[in-house]
Amino acid sequence: MRVLFLFLDGVGLGPDDPAINPLARAETPNLSHLLDGRRLVAGSAPLETARASLVSLDACLGVEGMPQSASGQAALLTGLNVPALIGGHYGPWPSRAIVDLLANGNLFRTIRQMGRRADFLNAYPPAYFAAIQSGRRLYSAIPQAAVSAGLALKTADDLLAGRALSADFTGRAWHERLGLADTPLLTPRAAGERMAALAAENDFTFFEYWLSDYAGHGRNMADACALLATVDAMLGGLAAAWDDDAGLILLTSDHGNMEDLSTRGHTTNPVPALLIGAPEHRRRMAAALRSLPDVAPAIVRALAGG
Repeated sequence: MRVLFLFLDGVGLGPDDPAINPLARAETPNLSHLLDGRRLVAGSAPLETARASLVSLDACLGVEGMPQSASGQAALLTGLNVPALIGGHYGPWPSRAIVDLLANGNLFRTIRQMGRRADFLNAYPPAYFAAIQSGRRLYSAIPQAAVSAGLALKTADDLLAGRALSADFTGRAWHERLGLADTPLLTPRAAGERMAALAAENDFTFFEYWLSDYAGHGRNMADACALLATVDAMLGGLAAAWDDDAGLILLTSDHGNMEDLSTRGHTTNPVPALLIGAPEHRRRMAAALRSLPDVAPAIVRALAGG
């Protein structure tokens, strides 16, 4: 049994309103196929189809205020109600208290302590490591968790060797924005196929896609729909290459944002938990998922055979 955790930052279950919600408007044929024609919007969950299960997760966790990235991601990775423990939602960068919670126990560390293989597929460009080393930049919660578990973040060399994926799946941003002309370019579908192949080498694999949160803050419907088309094409390649009997794909988020372009900030909407795999595996996990802190223990149980 293996689990691929596909994290989409800032994606909630919002209204089925194409005027404000790109998830209700974009052309996403692969996602639509998985959901039997439904969209990733409020009212679609709970849902079970031939290949997928969809439930909604509470991201507010009984804490006043707007959910934020660092505390939400830490809740996903630790199984703890991090906003309640630290006295509020916090982000985007993790506070000292969140860093300590991540260091004391997160999915990467727990799974490695079980003797299982865990990997974090995101590649980071040279400028990122230079900024971290100089102190000009902090780790966000997910790479912080990986590093604290003893995983080395993947580099441009890993991307060149096919051992990693760029944050935009395709490598195009490394060409156009970073000027790294040697970066291999992939179609979104090929990126999905590579993700499936890399995940097949591990018990637990994580990929972070943060561009969705940026699209929500940007509030540009055309850009958001184009981004969702890329995600959907990647998901098509991933699903086509995935062995359902061998494990589960879990797609979820930390808070709402992109699903409501009428506001620039985050939302209090629940977030989706989309499971792809064999029915018995996904039904067992879906039954345990109600809020962000349920995710980490559900994954550990799945990997332990429970």
